[in-house]
Amino acid sequence: MKSIFLAVVAIGASLLVNAQQKQPIYLDLSKPIEERVENALSLMTTEEKVSLCYAQSKFSSKGVPRLGIPEVWTDDGPHGIREEVLWDEWGGANWTNDSCTAFPALTCLSATFNPELSLLYGKSIGEEARYRNKTVLLGPGVNIYRTPLNGRNFEYLGEDPYLSSRMVVPYIQGVQSIGVAACVKHFALNNQEEWRGHINVDLSDRALNEIYLPAFKAAVREAKVWSIMGAYNQFRGQHCCHNDLLLNKILKSDWKFDGVVISDWGGVHDTDQAVKNGLDLEMGTYTDGLTTKGKFPYSDYYLANPFLKGIKEGKYDIALLNDKARRILRLIFRTTMSANRPFGRFVSPQHSEAARKIAQEGIVLLKNEQQFFPVPVGKYKKIAVIGENANRSLVVGGGSSSLKVAYEQSPLEGLIAKYGKDHIVYSLGYASGSALYGREEPSKLNADSLIAAASEVAKQADIVFFIGG
Repeated sequence: MKSIFLAVVAIGASLLVNAQQKQPIYLDLSKPIEERVENALSLMTTEEKVSLCYAQSKFSSKGVPRLGIPEVWTDDGPHGIREEVLWDEWGGANWTNDSCTAFPALTCLSATFNPELSLLYGKSIGEEARYRNKTVLLGPGVNIYRTPLNGRNFEYLGEDPYLSSRMVVPYIQGVQSIGVAACVKHFALNNQEEWRGHINVDLSDRALNEIYLPAFKAAVREAKVWSIMGAYNQFRGQHCCHNDLLLNKILKSDWKFDGVVISDWGGVHDTDQAVKNGLDLEMGTYTDGLTTKGKFPYSDYYLANPFLKGIKEGKYDIALLNDKARRILRLIFRTTMSANRPFGRFVSPQHSEAARKIAQEGIVLLKNEQQFFPVPVGKYKKIAVIGENANRSLVVGGGSSSLKVAYEQSPLEGLIAKYGKDHIVYSLGYASGSALYGREEPSKLNADSLIAAASEVAKQADIVFFIGG
């Protein structure tokens, strides 16, 4: 009996050794990432490598199912985890468990001048992305404000290249410490929404390097960001999502970026340039990146069948494909297939406190004549609150910044909670109407009547809070 037992143990040990020896290197979490990447790459077919390089749905791209390599799932940031959308449409999927924490816009974060808060912000939003099992958080945005009229300014880190550089590094480090890739955007010179897919930006090398690139450079060289998103606009005649100077020469050669270049949704226009000029992952092509619905074959993307056909015909060097696949595999092994990926958490009290703290430090008080603030409870019998923004949702910034939040408290609700409903009177004062991607619809309310009503409310109050925008 003893000999039979020993024989069974020996056989079991032998099977275990054989199983360990047969395990592919790319699945061995103890091996260095670069060794795992090269092993996985060596086991893939050309078709599998190409399939990594383009979207399979609105917000995801393929993995390698045969090898057990998971898909890449992206999600819009940079100040909240966007609700789940339908596979091939922009409309919400109507989940009941995807209402996120609303963090302050990044312009508010930048106004704190506090890198420690930026790290807290990154960790907090990274945890929410991780909880929702996202691979890539599409943020932060670091384009420098060239004009106050840019529709994306609220989600960028300000107008000063040094400040943006100091604030972006801890944000990225916070996100990536949770095992989620940050995707710094929009590289580069994205300074307006109108005609954003067509404009051609031209400027001097000095302005480019001293003003518009430092924050991106810090994201790559200091924060070691794992992905970057190209911009819609052109720079010196080439679209930024496949721009040789920006992507090949500056980003990948000069800065030694080893991550993934992801296109903005609908930002790719040419297979030759996409293949040769540094783009790695194509997302959102054949949509306008905004509201378009419809069925279309992802296999027709510029980096899909046209890329595969060009490789098989000898038009494109296989080394170009290997570089793109290698970068995407590296991203996956840094995130979903990492041995040290922590768990996330979602809409936690800690996240709510972080959002409050950031918002509080980001508020800029220009004047406080006669020490008007803070206004103590009980000092005034009647407080007038004027302004549409006092009582409207402010978590829908449009497009990628639209959030479905777990809760939201308006300024009016906060003032009522603090001072009591019997002491607050509210008047709209103005109505902004609506504007969506170039279509402006004026309010149907009479502006003069709104002003007159607000004036009467103000006359009867002891103090007035105007909340405008």
